Amino acid sequence: MRAQRVSAFALTSAGLEVHAGRVQIARHRHEHAYAALILQGGYEESGSQGRYRVRAGEVLLHRCFDAHLDRFTAAGARILNLLLPADPPLAYGCVADPDTIARLAERDPLAASGALMQQLRALPAAGADWPDLLAQELRREPQLRLSEWAQRHGLAAATLSRGFRKVFAIGPAQFRAEARVQRALALVRHSAVPLARIAAEAGFADQAHMTRALGALTGRCPGHWRRSNGFKTASARD
Repeated sequence: MRAQRVSAFALTSAGLEVHAGRVQIARHRHEHAYAALILQGGYEESGSQGRYRVRAGEVLLHRCFDAHLDRFTAAGARILNLLLPADPPLAYGCVADPDTIARLAERDPLAASGALMQQLRALPAAGADWPDLLAQELRREPQLRLSEWAQRHGLAAATLSRGFRKVFAIGPAQFRAEARVQRALALVRHSAVPLARIAAEAGFADQAHMTRALGALTGRCPGHWRRSNGFKTASARD
């Protein structure tokens, strides 16, 4: 496949994208939440929320600061990106009438986003290989021991690292670290749980460790996200 180079923080903007066949877009990260509605063609996306193979009428939804890479099929793809006002409740779904949403987006992208969310129906994940299963467990369990997981599944440590990186473009330890940050960020933004407890629940050594990791991923400290949190309380301040 031909590779396109993409910056670490990719521009997130509403509108149509057209991608040629057999192109791979390197792993990149978006600062804002958005939905990608596939209008034509298909591709495989591997990212923070797992790996999905999508086709026309299906939707991939991305949280703030999610990262992913894309591998396009021979037919390429035509995609409508729509910005979302908040992190979506799911990662993968479909809509009944993508053409109507696309026409609405031409004159009112905000209304098109609302229409997409109203039509959105969750889809089950497709059959998974072991890298997909590992990614699922790393998102659920921030303190998962990779050596124990590899042993349970009859995999050598080198095979685990190499096979996972082939799918997700990062090693499983880095994927686990990013999953911890996303878990912590969600709790800081949407709960009144004290920061020290969030750090422990998300698998960090302590609050200072969480602060550094959040800063590295988002460019802002937990206090910034907590101040924008409508659930904040005196006990939850940093």
